[in-house]
Parts: sequence; structure tokens; C-alpha cells
Amino acid sequence: MARWMIVVIGMLLTLAAAPSRADEAGVKEAFQKKFPQATVESVRRTPFAGIYEIVFMFTDQKIAYTDEKLSFVLIGDLIDVRGKDRSNLTQGRRGELAAKALQQSTPLAVKRVRGNGKRVLYTFEDPNCGYCRKLQQELGKITDVTIYTFLWPILSPDSVDKSKAVWCAKDRGKAWDDLMTSGTVPQNDRKCDNPLAKNNELAQRFGVRGTPAIYLSDGRQIGGYVAAEKLEEALLSASSK
Repeated sequence: MARWMIVVIGMLLTLAAAPSRADEAGVKEAFQKKFPQATVESVRRTPFAGIYEIVFMFTDQKIAYTDEKLSFVLIGDLIDVRGKDRSNLTQGRRGELAAKALQQSTPLAVKRVRGNGKRVLYTFEDPNCGYCRKLQQELGKITDVTIYTFLWPILSPDSVDKSKAVWCAKDRGKAWDDLMTSGTVPQNDRKCDNPLAKNNELAQRFGVRGTPAIYLSDGRQIGGYVAAEKLEEALLSASSK
């Protein structure tokens, strides 16, 4: 292909893409002006003509839909009824966003690997949460899984102290297991840097209301306390996607 043709094609592609970016930027600016208390994280076109998706933070992460003139804002589920499956685009997008945020936040979590660790679970837990201790027993029945536990001490000041003790332990995974199975609190000065404030921000992003909260690798929340057999079913459904 002649060099001049390559240059022309490149220019046409750039011009074709420019209106989309400009429209998205305009929608973002207009939304931010109308709702200054919200923080817009992304704007993108949906598969439907003239409809844009806006992801923003306001107490927690939300997904809204609007037109390019921002003449309406809809917060709710967008269902694609063109196919037989009638897929929930909002639900899928919500899971996608959660999965990305969780994957990026793994350095903030206590990590435990069982077996080959190929499957993944994320949990938000408080060390004084009774159902979290019951969940520990169920997690012990599962193998071939990596568990990332975000310490989220919301029940009492003692929860904060225990969470700091776990995080400052040399082996955090063992420290958490020992605490939740036998009540053994790690002995250290609790003076290391900890992720508790960031974990709280993450929980707020997802709108988590209590502990335990369990998420799959695809970003789906599957509830609080869940029995081992139900966890296995959920893990299977996530790995099949």
C-alpha cells in the first residue's frame, strides 16, 4: 500500500474517532456541572444510539445513562432485549468494574492460598464478626482457591486493634486463620503501616453494608455467610465464564 494512502487512512480514522471522544468529554463536563457533588470516573457510548453510560462516585459507585445533551439521567438497569438472552448490561458492567477494582486492590488484603490457588474469592471481614468466624470454617473445606481478605473493622475499637495486629504479623494469612479459628491474637506493637482506611474506601465504593461480604473473580457479590457447597457452586459459575 502506498505511503500516502496509509497516511490518509490514518487521518480518516483519527477524524472518525474524534467526535466520539468530544461527545464523551462534553457529556462528562455537563454532568459534572449539574452534579458537582459527584465525581465522574468514566463516560462511554452504549450500544444504543445517542445513549451514554456514566460511571460516577457519590457515597458509592453508581452507573447512570443519559443523552449527549444531558436532558435526562437514568439510574437503573439497562437491558438489551435485541437477543434471546436479554442480557443486563448494567449488571455486567457493574461486575466488570468491581472485578477490576478488586484485582487492583489485592496488595491491601490478607492473602491465603489453598491447593493450586487457581480460583479466587475476595472477602471483607471484621475480626469480631461471628458470621466471619463461621465463614472461616466453610472456607476451610474448600481447596484450589486463593482468598483475599480485606480487613474491615467496623464493629468496635477492639476490631481495629486486632486488624492492625494481623496486618503487622510476619505471616498475615496464618495470623488471620489463628485469630478466626482459635481466637489467638498476634503479639506485636501494631505500628506498621496498614490499609484499613483504603479498605474502608473500597467497601464504600461497593456499597458494602456489613461483614462478611464475599465477591467472586468476576466481580459478583454472592452474599455474606455462605456454606461451602454454595461457595463451590459460585466458584464453578465464575470459572465457566
